[in-house]
Amino acid sequence: MNTRHKSILLFGAPGVGKGTQGKFLGGIPGFHHLACGDVFRALDKGSDLGKQVVSYSTRGELVPDELTIRMWKEHVDGLMARGMYRPSHDLLVLDGIPRNVVQAQALDPAIEVLKIVHLGCKDESAMVERMKQRAIKENRTDDADERVILKRFDVYRRETAPVLGRYPRQTVVDVDAAGSPARVLQRILEVVVPIQEANFTSGSSARVPS
Repeated sequence: MNTRHKSILLFGAPGVGKGTQGKFLGGIPGFHHLACGDVFRALDKGSDLGKQVVSYSTRGELVPDELTIRMWKEHVDGLMARGMYRPSHDLLVLDGIPRNVVQAQALDPAIEVLKIVHLGCKDESAMVERMKQRAIKENRTDDADERVILKRFDVYRRETAPVLGRYPRQTVVDVDAAGSPARVLQRILEVVVPIQEANFTSGSSARVPS
C-alpha cells in the first residue's frame, strides 16, 4: 500500500457507541467508515490469509497483530480497487483499530491520523447497562454477563487506552458520549467536518453512500 490514508480514529471504552457513530458518519458523503469487525467478516476464509486467521479463531486464540494489520491493508486495497473507497475524496473513519500500541506503530506508514475522536462517558455503569441491553437485543447472552463486560473494560484500560499517548495531545478531542445518538453525532460532526473540508476538494460531495 503506497497511499498514506487520511484518517479519523473513533476511540473509547466498550459500550460508548463507536460502532453506531461510525455507521452514521459512513453514510455521509466524504466519509468512509471501516470497522475492524467488518474486515474480519469480509475475509475470504479460503485464502491463505483467511486460513491463517481461522486457525487462530478456531483455537479460541487472538489473531496476532501482524496478521490483523495485513488483513486490514488487503481489505483497504480491495475497497479501493472496487471504487468503494477513494482516498482522494474520502476521509477514512477507523473504528476498532488500532487496538493496541503495536498495531498503532504498524499502521503509521499506512495512515495519517488527522484527529482522534475520544468518546467518553463518566457513568461507567450506564455503559455496562447499554452493553447488556445490546447483547440481549442481538441474542449474545454470554456478552450480557457483567463479569465479561467488566473484563472488556479492563482489557481496554490496559491495552487500548495507551494508544492515545502515541499521538500529539492536540490530535485528541474529547467528545461527550452521553445523550441521544443524534446529539452525540452532532458533537462529532463539529470536530470532523472542518477536517474533511480542509483536506479534500469539493468533489468529495459527489460520492453517494451505498
